[in-house]
Amino acid sequence: MSLTRRQVTGAAIAALPLGAAGAGTAHATRRTTRTLYVAGDSTAAQKYASAAPETGWGMALPFFLHKDRLVFNHAVNGRSSKSFVDEGRLDVILEAVRPGDLLLIQFGHNDAKTTDPARYTEPWSTYQDHLRRYVDGARARGARPVLATSVERRRFDAAGRALPSHGEYPAAMRALAAEEGVALLDVQALSLALWQRLGAEETKRYFNWTATEQDNTHFNPPGAVAVARMVARELVRARVLAPRDVLRLEDEIPDSWITWPSDEVER
Repeated sequence: MSLTRRQVTGAAIAALPLGAAGAGTAHATRRTTRTLYVAGDSTAAQKYASAAPETGWGMALPFFLHKDRLVFNHAVNGRSSKSFVDEGRLDVILEAVRPGDLLLIQFGHNDAKTTDPARYTEPWSTYQDHLRRYVDGARARGARPVLATSVERRRFDAAGRALPSHGEYPAAMRALAAEEGVALLDVQALSLALWQRLGAEETKRYFNWTATEQDNTHFNPPGAVAVARMVARELVRARVLAPRDVLRLEDEIPDSWITWPSDEVER
């Protein structure tokens, strides 16, 4: 299905970079900076006041990039590589990207919803097929696609081993990245290793665990900052960004830097 005008406007507002309130849509003004667009799901998405303290890692990514590297976060809760395309959300991004921009693509959590035909994709066929649409669309407009495997959930066995939860999707993305010559950020492997180092109890401090909710998928501010830091480091390692494009990789980021806009903005 296609996005309505209201949905497109909402997507543009949600995708405003840090400190860009009032700047209009992602392509409303002439840009001289290189912009990083994020296409993804709830683990990266902008959250609003009613969801606090839940935090998408895309909300924290601008803290690690110089101000001339803008972030437009188009990630949306509940989307898969398929439903994001079917709703017209990829088209919104492709209308905005310019030569030299970056398109960071992270899907997989919701692609595995086997009982939901609107979202489900099979790892080695339809998942890769949909990812190619992002890759080809970015390249056709002179932008650079970047694939990121899905960040891992908080999942441990009785012996305290951090367990993978994404099946064949990370492997399928790695294979596609190699086949297509696309930069890969292996967030799944890195986050799994981080959760293992932290352990089952300490990782609760990074996920959206509250007095009323024990969420092992979504992050709170420290978790979003940790994953965003990981993404920034990977962007440099993969030579997508130069070391001069990033900052604060070794610094503590105060929780107070995370803010949740009013839900009125989302509507």
